[in-house]
Amino acid sequence: MTKKVAVVTLGCPKNQVDSEVMAGLLAQDYILSVNPEEADIIVVNTCTFIQSAKEEAIDTIFEMAGFKETGSCQTLIATGCLAQQYGAELMQEIPELDGVLGTGNIDEITKIIHAAEGTRTTLIKPGVPDFLHNELMPRKRSTPDYMGYVKIAEGCDNYCTYCVIPYVRGHFRSRSEESVLREVQEMANQGVKEIMVMAQDTTRFGFDSEGELRLPQLIRKLARIEGIEWIRLMYCYPERFTDELIETMRQEPKVCRYIDLPLQHADNKILKEMNRRGTIEQAEELIKKLRDAMPDITLRTTMITGFPGETEEEFQTMVDFIQRVQFDRLGVFAYSQEENTPAGQREDQVKPEVREHRRERIMQIQQDISSARLQRWVDRVVTVLLEQKQPDGRWMGRTEGDAPEIDGQVYITGAHTSLHVGDMIKVRILEADSYDLIGEVVS
Repeated sequence: MTKKVAVVTLGCPKNQVDSEVMAGLLAQDYILSVNPEEADIIVVNTCTFIQSAKEEAIDTIFEMAGFKETGSCQTLIATGCLAQQYGAELMQEIPELDGVLGTGNIDEITKIIHAAEGTRTTLIKPGVPDFLHNELMPRKRSTPDYMGYVKIAEGCDNYCTYCVIPYVRGHFRSRSEESVLREVQEMANQGVKEIMVMAQDTTRFGFDSEGELRLPQLIRKLARIEGIEWIRLMYCYPERFTDELIETMRQEPKVCRYIDLPLQHADNKILKEMNRRGTIEQAEELIKKLRDAMPDITLRTTMITGFPGETEEEFQTMVDFIQRVQFDRLGVFAYSQEENTPAGQREDQVKPEVREHRRERIMQIQQDISSARLQRWVDRVVTVLLEQKQPDGRWMGRTEGDAPEIDGQVYITGAHTSLHVGDMIKVRILEADSYDLIGEVVS
């Protein structure tokens, strides 16, 4: 009898792509299940980006281990960044765990399951991970039919002083343009309308393999694929956001007027200590260029509060910048002290309660900014991608200014029986709050 396997994904969309590749490989030998309680084999794909992610991963592993008693689980495997970083410790501390698989061994997921069914097994390549998936590998998308994540590169060469990603994901390595295009063409054949183009450092695409930044060329080719309607760019580092890329976005109607631009701080001294390239003045000039070229663009960024040595004055510099620039979307992380990172080894750590208090202050400021920014959409007609029909018959969807599971929603008044999930329709916006819009269908 064929065994059932469940893949549980934690962390970012880049991790989700890894899970989908593993699911595609596992589907050749097993029956995929979305319910871990009924699975014979459970794979937990973990994250280790910050302390809270580690805690969630450990809690999830223990939760899945419980299905050895209350469910059907016979084999429990941990994969992903936490497994890469702490594989030996996980095996030592969690006896219910049957195996760990590193980020450089994703294509060996079936191999470790077979091995772990006989004895507890660790499969992590020595040195830096070098796995890079391609369009020939089987993949089972877990996203809705109308959207898909496209990971165009793996790893990172930035070595920000607070971050472990280069150590658990390896050096930055781009996929070939041909591989990406073939994968997206197959997605289009399956009915995908929206693609999220991403890497750890998306704007760096092609530099390692071609010696030049090739994201603009890739986007233009993706835009020619029939069936793809929205191309969304995620994780775009500001220092490699070229004028050519801005012009490509402006010219290509399929490219969402949306950019995720992680800045992390706005004080030049802190940015330098984070090993972030460029200055905040350069970032502000880039933002001006983006808004001049595309006045309706939605800009998202992330900030870190309480980086080691951050003074109240340096924090205030970030506050002033946020109030001046007025981002449409902004996420804030309280600094997480990660071992084996340069920042984590510093002695001038900011107290955790100060980090958190500063995070809350920025979130309060941003709530007012977000609310004011959303008001500009009232009385305008926008395209909405329908995602969910509610019990009362009303619909919920997203504009091109809203990334899935990150940003806001559009709630559509009135019951509409002729609409379907995945439809793109015209909606007139009637109201806006801090994060969401309310509108009506334009007939």
